[in-house]
Order: sequence, then structure tokens, then C-alpha cells
Amino acid sequence: MDRATERTLIRRAAAGDRSAAGECIRAYQGPLYAYILRLSGQHEMAEDIVQEAFVRVLTNLDKFDDRYRFSTWLYTIARRLYINAKQKRKPVYQTEIVDGWRGDGALPESDTIGAEVNTNARDELTRVLQSLPATQREVVVLFHQCDWPIARIALHMDMPQGTVKSHLHRGRKRLRELLEASERATSRVKEVWG
Repeated sequence: MDRATERTLIRRAAAGDRSAAGECIRAYQGPLYAYILRLSGQHEMAEDIVQEAFVRVLTNLDKFDDRYRFSTWLYTIARRLYINAKQKRKPVYQTEIVDGWRGDGALPESDTIGAEVNTNARDELTRVLQSLPATQREVVVLFHQCDWPIARIALHMDMPQGTVKSHLHRGRKRLRELLEASERATSRVKEVWG
């Protein structure tokens, strides 16, 4: 969604237009859910956090500063909710939930064998992603899954761009090391990219 459309929808939603609020939810619900799911590894936690984030955003639209992107505000609220939830309970990784979810909500359009190969590779990537430190994992997910530029990640995470680049570099390097260290992961990922 471009910035002008986003601003128009937010103004309409703040004025009480339910259809505009619904459009905002539809536009960001899938990507936000995928982001929180990748951070937490828990389907139920991701659903709860996304729902709470939208409740908070929609009840506080009058406080939104339109100099910034709505999505950045939404993701920041969701991230804070995730951090709070994580402090209350330790997340449990559930591969059967994470392996089939993609940020855009689409399923691979390929034959059964191709889908299984992709699922196996995604399983391994998700498994090793969960072993990264939380900050590196978040930077990698925002950059690669959400397609956020470094500047936007830096603003969202309240850290210098150079620090974001360092976390991204270290996170990629660690992912590569973990994948190469696991024979199973190496074979599954090579099925797709090898």
C-alpha cells in the first residue's frame, strides 16, 4: 500500500469509517501475523498479539503521527506486545504451524513433490532461524520476509543503521553456519537451491 492511500485510509478510519478500518486490517494482518509468528514460533501467541495490536491501533488512531508509516507504528506496537508476552511465558516452537505459513498467505503453486521439498527447506530454515538471538532474528525477518529497508528497520528497532547492518550480517552468517553444520538441513536446503 502506498503512503498516500495509507494516509487516506487512516484518516477515514479515525473518523469512524469501518470499511477503511477493515481495509487497513486486511492489508497488514497477514504480513504482521507472519512477522510475529517468525519471532515467536507460536501460532496462538502470534494470533493473540496481532489481534491485540489491531485493537490498540484502532482505538488510538487519533494519536497516529502521519509523518511516519502506519505499518511501522503497527509493527512497533506488535513488537512491544510480543516482548511483553515473551517475558510472561517462554515460547515453544511448533514446526507444523510455522512450516506452511508465508507472509503473503499464498501456498506454493507446484506439484506435491515440489511442495514437500519447499516445505522441508522452509522447516529447516525456520528451525535454524529460531536459534538466532532475538535481535538478529527480528532483523533478518524484517529485511528478508517483510522486505523492509535498513533505514525503516533502524527506526522500528530504535538503533543505528550500522547496528542493523551488523545484526543482519551476523544473522545471515549464523544461519549459514547452522545450515551447513546440520547434515539434514544441508540436504533439505540443497534440494531447493542446490
